[in-house]
Amino acid sequence: MKTLVIVTHPHIETSLINKRWVEELKQYPEKYTVHELYSVYPDGNIDVTREQALIEEHGDLVLQFPIYWFNCPPLLKKWLDEVFLYGWAYGSKGDKLKNRKIALGVSAGIKREDYSENGKYKFTLEEILVPFETTAMYCDADYRSFYAFYGTENGTSSEDLKKSARDYMSFIDQLKLQ
Repeated sequence: MKTLVIVTHPHIETSLINKRWVEELKQYPEKYTVHELYSVYPDGNIDVTREQALIEEHGDLVLQFPIYWFNCPPLLKKWLDEVFLYGWAYGSKGDKLKNRKIALGVSAGIKREDYSENGKYKFTLEEILVPFETTAMYCDADYRSFYAFYGTENGTSSEDLKKSARDYMSFIDQLKLQ
């Protein structure tokens, strides 16, 4: 089954990393379905039934987004709240995410060393992303961690962009092998 990549970037047209990742993903439509939430729902009104059906039609699920105030963009939080419902995603009859591999692809504007116990923000990216891991566990999904690109605030070369896209695709492809 194809991997569903939920892309949530409020300004994808000006993005370096997320835009490049989307371009790379779209080169392989037989492997990935790219679903850009801000394009599909510019008004923020989510079609829950459509979203749940889309998840059910796919295998692995990847949530791709920029770190946004040490969290995800607001539309992704809303999407999670509205789509991962009791009786569908969790609860006594909610099994649609059970054993489904879920991973994250994130871009972090600041340097990797700033995301450390001794860094500027005192927390690792792993710690900041714990709510996503916990959500997956709560839904009995198979959380597979994240791929991150750090430091976009300091400029990114075209070679960095190419390498990050290749590394991101490898990360996603490894989900199937695990």
